[in-house]
Amino acid sequence: MSTQEQPLRRAEVSAAAAEAPATPDIAAEEEDLWEGGIGWVETLGMSLASLRGNPLRTILTALGVLIGVASVVALLAIGRGSQAAITESITANGANLLTVRAGASSSSGVRGAVGEGGTLTVADAEVLANPQNVPDAAFVSPEYSGNAQLVASSLNLNARVTGALPVYPSLHNNTLAEGAFFSDDDNRTSANVVVLGANVATNLFPGGDALGQQVRMNGQSFQVVGVLASSGGGGFGSIDDGVIVPLNTAQRKLFGARAAVGGTWSVSNIVVQAASSKQIDAALSEIEIALRNSKNLPLDGSGDTFSVINQASILATVTQTTQMLTLFLAAIAAISLLVGGIGIMNIMLVSVRERTREIGLRKALGAREGDIMLQFLFEALALSGVGGLLGLALGAGIALAVSASGVMKAQLSPDAALLALGFALAVGLFFGIAPARNAARLDPIEALRYE
Repeated sequence: MSTQEQPLRRAEVSAAAAEAPATPDIAAEEEDLWEGGIGWVETLGMSLASLRGNPLRTILTALGVLIGVASVVALLAIGRGSQAAITESITANGANLLTVRAGASSSSGVRGAVGEGGTLTVADAEVLANPQNVPDAAFVSPEYSGNAQLVASSLNLNARVTGALPVYPSLHNNTLAEGAFFSDDDNRTSANVVVLGANVATNLFPGGDALGQQVRMNGQSFQVVGVLASSGGGGFGSIDDGVIVPLNTAQRKLFGARAAVGGTWSVSNIVVQAASSKQIDAALSEIEIALRNSKNLPLDGSGDTFSVINQASILATVTQTTQMLTLFLAAIAAISLLVGGIGIMNIMLVSVRERTREIGLRKALGAREGDIMLQFLFEALALSGVGGLLGLALGAGIALAVSASGVMKAQLSPDAALLALGFALAVGLFFGIAPARNAARLDPIEALRYE
């Protein structure tokens, strides 16, 4: 507006403003308002006063943002908690593990599934245990597994029986709650001794007196020499629900695991622990070369009768999958934030219409377009901010309730909370721009005459 036009415009607006109710201090402040507009602090105060004037509408408007933020926070917490639980479950079975199983899979030809089409034997385990063949291996554990019915007094259950060597607990990160693990002599003599998993011991001996007791498996009596401490789920099942016996005992007495070819004793799998996480790939390559040489298989892997399962690769795949699923669920939840933003815009447009005369009066008293726009943007941000903060509290409460229920774990994180709150504020700002611009562009004379 030019210098010449300003007095005429002010006179015109002041005449229109005279028709509206005035307050005693208007005359004293009018000149300052025309010169400098309204300060941010005062504008913010007006915004909050407007929201407090209609609390029910304010709460209902912020409800969409509240639900959206709560959903995002809760789902991200549950997703991260589930990811941590899966990671813990896999790594609980031992670190840096490579599992060799009979059979090989292939995407190009007709090959057997893992566990089929080949046989692993004790001789294969001895090849891998030779430091000259696999120098990057720390431990090698041949294992034979099967199911058996366990009977103790009047109680019985079906459990997974693992035949293993005394190195088993060191390799699989198992600790004993009581008793001791069986020895090399027990394995050499095929002794009838057994180490019970935590859950098996509790179920068969509710009184907690399992050590030294007798357990019958496949019609044979076994003495309990140890009970494992609870370790939770492992990557291929939980040992808490199984028992461990000497490898020779499992092969010769329980399951008759003599290989069809060569007359040697077969094993279900061979678990190799790499010396460190940095040596996993090297150990895997050494295992494949050693077994191909010992079995006279093509070195290019085309005729492999075994598969090597890398626990680190499984963990990475599972982690990536759970992360994608968590982000997908959070993105779905974020849609409700957009719905909440649309609700804010609708209410703000209604508010502009209802307060047309107020806007005209403020402009008549010197408020500039920027002042009006800033007030309505503050109102939109306040709505989304209040909804966001309440949503954070609700989402955290849901996550804590889920964790307390024991159904699954939830893991709250500050970055997820800040992300949800920031997105809520951004939504409020974005959807508040259109109503704020409409309010700022109202003609003061027409606004004062609005009925």
